[in-house]
Amino acid sequence: MTLFLFASFFANAQVNVSAGKVVRYQDFKSAFVDARNVDVWLPASYNKNKKNAVLYMHDGQMLFDSTQTWNKQEWGVDETITQLKTENKIKDCIVVGIWNSGKNRHIDYFPQKPFEALSRTEQDTLYAANRLNGNSVFSVRVQSDNYLKFLVNELKPFIDKNFSTYKTPDATFIAGSSMGGLISIYALCEYPNVFGGTACLSTHWPGIFKSDNPFPKAMQAYLKANLPKAKNHKIYFDYGTETLDAMYEPFQLQVDSIMISKGYSFNHNNWKTQKFEGENHSEVAWRRRLHIPLLFLLKK
Repeated sequence: MTLFLFASFFANAQVNVSAGKVVRYQDFKSAFVDARNVDVWLPASYNKNKKNAVLYMHDGQMLFDSTQTWNKQEWGVDETITQLKTENKIKDCIVVGIWNSGKNRHIDYFPQKPFEALSRTEQDTLYAANRLNGNSVFSVRVQSDNYLKFLVNELKPFIDKNFSTYKTPDATFIAGSSMGGLISIYALCEYPNVFGGTACLSTHWPGIFKSDNPFPKAMQAYLKANLPKAKNHKIYFDYGTETLDAMYEPFQLQVDSIMISKGYSFNHNNWKTQKFEGENHSEVAWRRRLHIPLLFLLKK
């Protein structure tokens, strides 16, 4: 069974969580991108009369229930948040898990403006790139600006209308891993008045699966020009050292220099970058350290 068929098979299945519950919106329609499932996790303590911060997370089908994921791994979001809440360390929050669209995941998550800043020849070179298994990286043309319009103009208003949430940037966060990390920092830059913070785990700075390509420099130039004010935003990065994560350290160090030049500081608690020696590129690895970015963004 292919990954996409596997995801489709479980689209209607009940999500098993250890605490709280998941409300699934099947095939959430959009005028901007393909319809996709949206899973909203509510803690056991959720009360419609009490407002919550909101954490939007990409690759939503990988967050809660490993029995329904293609690789039998999950982030363990419900367990981690429940534990942190039990310890009274974080604010009340709900999690909106936005499923990726399968074959169009890469074009939804690839930052569009830095991509379009490349020459046509450079763009064509990227479009011709293959995955490690030989399959094409891109299905059609990059459309991450439309993906962000879906999040900001369609999904967020729906969530704020149907759940008890704080609508302000200081209580609205966005997170993801790999390409999900890349689109998360792009979302913060494009919509700094919507999102107050982001967590980018194992950010896939190369964009494709070869580190020697023109995109990282274009992304860095974009960050230099568009990172939001450090006073009002929080940004978390991390990376491991094994499998795909082994590519990331040189790029992350370059981004860290940009962060410093834009006024971000570990000491001011508005930025954190961490290296995890021996950790690989997997949900198991991200689950082990998820509590760190959650504390960074949601600490009481």
